[in-house]
Amino acid sequence: MGTNSSAAKRYKQSEKRRLRNRAAKSRVRTVTKSFMTAVKTGDKDAAEVKFKEMAKLMDTAAGKGIYHKNTVARKKSRMNKLLNSLSAE
Repeated sequence: MGTNSSAAKRYKQSEKRRLRNRAAKSRVRTVTKSFMTAVKTGDKDAAEVKFKEMAKLMDTAAGKGIYHKNTVARKKSRMNKLLNSLSAE
């Protein structure tokens, strides 16, 4: 905790942001894992639904500065490639 009032306020703000960012990242990881499970089982319909959900969460997080936009683009591209590989089979 800070020694003056502005440092104490800054600490509270950063802690609040840290928890919010951690929750958002956790949601993205959870949906990504369920997407990967759907891909591994070959369930194309479930994978498409999970991909849309994951892309929306990632884009929202990127807009809030939790992820860099290029990181989100790279991850979405790789996941989309996996999704398209289900169609090829």
